Amino acid sequence: MKLSHFQFNLPTELLAEYPAENRDESRLMVIDRAKKTIEHKTFKDIINYFDDGDVMIMNNTKVFPARLYGNKEKTGARIEVFLLRELNAEQRLWDVLVDPARKIRIGNKLYFGDDDSLVAEVIDNTTSRGRTLRFLYDGSYDEFRNKLTELGETPIPKYITREVTPEDEERYQTIYAKVEGAVAAPTAGLHFSKHLMKRLEIKGVDFAEVTLHVGLGTFNPVEVEDLSKHKMDSEELIITQQACDIVNNALTHKKRICCVGTTSMRAIESSVSSARTMNPFEGWTNKFIYPPYDFSIANCMVTNFHTPKSTLLMMISAFCGHDLMKKAYEEAIKEKYKFYSYGDAMLII
Repeated sequence: MKLSHFQFNLPTELLAEYPAENRDESRLMVIDRAKKTIEHKTFKDIINYFDDGDVMIMNNTKVFPARLYGNKEKTGARIEVFLLRELNAEQRLWDVLVDPARKIRIGNKLYFGDDDSLVAEVIDNTTSRGRTLRFLYDGSYDEFRNKLTELGETPIPKYITREVTPEDEERYQTIYAKVEGAVAAPTAGLHFSKHLMKRLEIKGVDFAEVTLHVGLGTFNPVEVEDLSKHKMDSEELIITQQACDIVNNALTHKKRICCVGTTSMRAIESSVSSARTMNPFEGWTNKFIYPPYDFSIANCMVTNFHTPKSTLLMMISAFCGHDLMKKAYEEAIKEKYKFYSYGDAMLII
């Protein structure tokens, strides 16, 4: 398939600026692949599609406050610094994006906080917007990380044009987030409330947790018509033996195995054995899933509504079937579902 197959007109008013008032009361479109049917529900109705022994695979990555604002030495120009990944803890080296990038060169220093207590020096140019920073801070490593957290801001997506609010700190994080390392939330999981999780647990649904630290590369535009030539950025992935045991047991018993989100799907498809079971994994994955693709583990998934030409939309197309996905998206636009990170959800069974 080609990039142009994933183009559609998305009205800007359907991009969700705010989350639903309650996590589990966003809208839910249910797509049955076998029957080719589309139903309109509320997210908490998802419980009706799962029974004892079914499994939900959740990405337990935790978003850290990755967006900082500093001032350039001498000029005082305000510079946004987006922390992508830590390169060296001992030397406090970080891979970052800067904006505006044209003002930031090797050797420049940036000052953060009202008291300039945190300083960073630019030591390398990595891409047009990418830089390597060495942070200079008088204090232990833990104190340094606490300082980053104190000065950082919740990295809600750029399409949200409003200011970040205290509500975003809570709502741009799943309730089961545990392992810090993501710069973007695994957004399909944002719809799960504690009450809904407890109800699913009582019903006998098992939860298998994987960790895929979502990077901004997930949202990089695809710039080649031939999808086989697109390269995904690598993201850190951890799958434990415990998670594998839960999932493989459900496979053996032919239960419903549901990936919560594209990140969970990419995680498990990166660790499939030759026997089509799930293997423990610790490392990095740059797996890119697009049609046609033969999925090995999950037989259903939860996902949000994605933007045109995105790699996330391509994965959904591979899982749902391209024609059915197109029909579902046309219906979503007609029914005014909300799209993207704080948007509504889709269950594909």
